[in-house]
Amino acid sequence: MQHTMAKINVCTYDNVNQDIFRSTIYPKRVPAVLKGVKIGECKEKWDKDYLKEVIGKKQVKIHVSPNPQMDFIKKNFCYKTLPFDDFVERAASEKNHECFLSEDEKYYLRSLGDDPRKDISNFQQLFPVLSNDLEIPKFFDPDRFFSSVLRVGSAGVQLWTHYDVMDNILIQVNGRKKVVLFSPKDALNLYLVGDKSEVIDIENPDYSKYPLFKNVTWYECILNPGDVLFIPALWFHNVTSLDFGVAVNIFWQHLEPSAYDHKDVYGNKDPLAATKAMQIVDRAITALKDLPEDYKDFYARRIISRIQSKAFSES
Repeated sequence: MQHTMAKINVCTYDNVNQDIFRSTIYPKRVPAVLKGVKIGECKEKWDKDYLKEVIGKKQVKIHVSPNPQMDFIKKNFCYKTLPFDDFVERAASEKNHECFLSEDEKYYLRSLGDDPRKDISNFQQLFPVLSNDLEIPKFFDPDRFFSSVLRVGSAGVQLWTHYDVMDNILIQVNGRKKVVLFSPKDALNLYLVGDKSEVIDIENPDYSKYPLFKNVTWYECILNPGDVLFIPALWFHNVTSLDFGVAVNIFWQHLEPSAYDHKDVYGNKDPLAATKAMQIVDRAITALKDLPEDYKDFYARRIISRIQSKAFSES
């Protein structure tokens, strides 16, 4: 069944520089495709052979899945470690005789810090030679920088819909990507488990299982090599690699640094105040269990009404 929700093309801006982004695009707090941004020599240099030569045998942890639609909730993939050059060769090939699960398995790399439990991904430190080829746009204050992530994936890989709690730009260097985004105001229509949506097949959703998904507004864009996508914090995004592709994500803190969990190395833990509010809600739900069913229903509705009147945006 085809989706029936409203579809909108993400706005595109040409010849974007730092001043245009900060004064015109960033204050709107909506996704934008930025063209003509200076990103250095990476677009011309980062083909498969160059990546293999420059990074060589550096060990990297990757996702491997027999299904191109990767599902983080149900974990339909496994983690494996490969030398970077072997990984790139496999990811760029349609079929692999040397494989973990099947000849047409899909590969995806999201760079991690040296200690993934404690260290953020810093592309410049992890891949210093590649970093010389990339010019990071000066769209944010340097002291708000959080992380930089190298992403490399097979053609066809589709990543689960999720949100991040920090602003970021996705710099598409090699290959094309299709990106579908949903507004934070569609949170109730996306069947969330933590920061991720249960709706994996967004092109052909099971409306009997996810009826509210019909209500979402679908924002879409195609990223070509050299394009930069601005993704504001809390905007849900689902990314499909149309070709073997290479991209770099840059995350920065839109809120004051003290608002974030200092133990967060991925940029996906809710701000401290939001986490505290969720904990209070959980305690309220537990307290209501002591009441008869009709009382529990009545006071739950009152609590929801109070949250709506005090916390929901007027827009």
